[in-house]
Amino acid sequence: VDYVFRACDLATAGIVQAVVTAPLNKEAMHLAGFTYAGHTELLTERTGAKRVSMLLTGPKLRVVHVSTHVALEEAIRRVTQARVAEVIDLAHRSCLALGIAEPRIAVAGLNPHAGESGLFGDQEAREIQPAIEAARARGLQVSDPQPPDTVFLRTVRGHYDIVVAMYHDQGHIPMKLLAFDSGVNVSMGLPIIRTSVDHGTAFDIAGTGQANEESMLAAIDVALQMVRAGV
Repeated sequence: VDYVFRACDLATAGIVQAVVTAPLNKEAMHLAGFTYAGHTELLTERTGAKRVSMLLTGPKLRVVHVSTHVALEEAIRRVTQARVAEVIDLAHRSCLALGIAEPRIAVAGLNPHAGESGLFGDQEAREIQPAIEAARARGLQVSDPQPPDTVFLRTVRGHYDIVVAMYHDQGHIPMKLLAFDSGVNVSMGLPIIRTSVDHGTAFDIAGTGQANEESMLAAIDVALQMVRAGV
C-alpha cells in the first residue's frame, strides 16, 4: 500500500505520467490496518477525486460501473440519477481516451429485462432514464436501459462501444468471461492515469510457473495509449 501511495504521489507531482498497478490482496491489506475496498477507493481518497468509476477494457468489450466493491443491497441504493449521469459521462470520456471519437454508449438496466415496464422494478424509469435523457441533451449517444442479459452480446457484436453496468458483477462477469487474461482495469475520473491488471493476487499458483503476464502487458499498453492521447 505504501508503494501505491508513493506511485500516486509521483504521478500527482508530474514526475511520472502514469501508474500501472499489480493486484492487492484485500484481506492482507485490511489485516495491515488499511480499510480500503481496493485500489480505486485508495487512489480516490489519496487524490481527492470526487467522480471516479472503474473501467474494464478488453479486446472485445469495455464496461464502466455505477458501483463496485459494495454489498448488492448497497449497490441497488447507489443507482441514482446523479450517479448514473456521472458514469455515463465517464463512459464517454473513457472512449475518447481510448481513441473512439463518437462513442455509442449502452446503459444496462438494473432489473431483469430492464424492469419490463415497471413489472420487475422501477429504477429504470425513476433513476436511469432521466440520467440518459440528460446525457442526450448534452449531445451524447446513449441507449435506453437495455436488458442486462443481452446488452453485452449486442456490444460485442458491434452495436455499442461501451456499457454502463449498474454494479460490480453485472460488468465483471462478461469481462472475465471474454478477457480473463487480457482485461485491463482503469480508474476513470482520477487526476492521474492509473491502469491495472484485471485479476487478483492468485497466491494459490505462486511459484508454479502458471502465472500469465498478458494482462499486465495490456495494462501497460493502455497506460501508454492514454498518455499519448493526452488524457
